[in-house]
Amino acid sequence: MGTVAKLIASDLEWWFHGPPQCQHMMRILTGESSHTKFKFEPRSIEVVGDCVIAEGWEGAQVYWVHVWTLKDGVITQFREYFNTWLTVKDISPHGWEIRHENHTLWQSHPRDLFSRSLPGLILGI
Repeated sequence: MGTVAKLIASDLEWWFHGPPQCQHMMRILTGESSHTKFKFEPRSIEVVGDCVIAEGWEGAQVYWVHVWTLKDGVITQFREYFNTWLTVKDISPHGWEIRHENHTLWQSHPRDLFSRSLPGLILGI
């Protein structure tokens, strides 16, 4: 827990979307449960601006995305999406000035779950 405390801001902003019983990562970070109850094994990790996006899935029932916002090497925001498709869009004025046709910076792409219907969210950064 000491190592984790050094990586996470004391006033961490946390968002969760998904079934309440699936708030696995926050339980691990707070020490409420051990890491053995749910394994986070990312299938992909990408950096988009000051965000790190980790995505993982296990078969047809479990899909998750984590979005960490970093400031000076410390996680200041943690977003956890469970069984939710996520699209990350650029909403900055600079992004609009460039006049991109598509402001999508990242979107969910689990190969095992394409036929599954899940709620979708857009995260503007």
